[in-house]
Amino acid sequence: MKLGQGARLQALWNSSLRAPAAALWAGLVPLSLAYGGAMTLRAGFWRLFQRKCAGVRVVSIGNLTVGGNGKTPFTLYLARLLQRGGLRTAIVSRGFGGTRGGGSAVLVADGGRCFLSAREAGDEAVMMARTFAGPIAIAKRRAEAIALLCQRGPLDVVVLDDAFQHLRLARDLNLLLIGGQHGLGNGWVLPAGPLRERMGAAARADAVVVLSFDHASDPPLTARQQAVLSRNPILRASLWPRALVYPEAERWREEPAGSLANRRVLALSAVADARNFYAMLRAIDADLVGVLEYPDHHSYSAADWREIHRAAANADLVVTTEKDLVKLERFPFARSELAALRLEITMGKDEERLLALVMNESTRKLVPRLAEER
Repeated sequence: MKLGQGARLQALWNSSLRAPAAALWAGLVPLSLAYGGAMTLRAGFWRLFQRKCAGVRVVSIGNLTVGGNGKTPFTLYLARLLQRGGLRTAIVSRGFGGTRGGGSAVLVADGGRCFLSAREAGDEAVMMARTFAGPIAIAKRRAEAIALLCQRGPLDVVVLDDAFQHLRLARDLNLLLIGGQHGLGNGWVLPAGPLRERMGAAARADAVVVLSFDHASDPPLTARQQAVLSRNPILRASLWPRALVYPEAERWREEPAGSLANRRVLALSAVADARNFYAMLRAIDADLVGVLEYPDHHSYSAADWREIHRAAANADLVVTTEKDLVKLERFPFARSELAALRLEITMGKDEERLLALVMNESTRKLVPRLAEER
């Protein structure tokens, strides 16, 4: 079992630490206070100075904690929902981890065709291109990506993936995702806790989406956290494994997620927080015989492939995330040796509430089919 640095740091975010772990955590507190202060000053700067307006309706999806909250699956869910209703919808991502993500805007995919590799565009953008037929662009400055997309044709809505902290760009709707299993952790800002910003940043949200994989009723939140978040509309969504996907000849083949039951599985991931991934595997009765963790957005090498192959000697199958699969499919795994867990989001009646928040009057008249379908 190989755990990454993220897992070791998360172990210090437990609220009931004992010595010497408590002493290690205390050493992180000054850094946390400094980082939290810097993020507050940054947010204040963008409140004072005019932010860039995109000229198209913009919906931002993001969170307050590092990783593991289902931002990208939710971005896909919302973009596909709007597209099915007839809205001309595009996705913009940072392109983090890709060689092209730190520069000017670039088109990743359109019409079901992907133009860049995961190494170029980053794993999340390419993963979304697998199941979203609309245009996807990346840029460090999201406004430039939106401008590029608008040059290609008119748009009704742009969905921003992981943009709650991207304050340079104005948005029409700010959705804040909260993980139903772990909530906001111990409430501390990095590195003493999982928060990217102090709790006060939640005031920027227009609505909070509690995303749970096991239909949990409420996330573990303190009274203060609950008070801050409850100032906004709260929606609930469920995230659940829908299928296993296997890479085959430049396409992905699906099997029911239940086919994983009682099979010996090596869980492989390069995400910020893999705890929900492991919990989902166990929830569908996979026999988790080993774990391999790499840093978030890790670019896999041939040496990594050999390490994975050795670690999987006692497993029936290597199971990873979809954003890892777009980077791993180029390696010579045996047929049906490597698969990814495909997730599905459902919201029930809260889907209608979400659509009401997303669409203002100017966009509502464009989508009569949404009302008919409901």
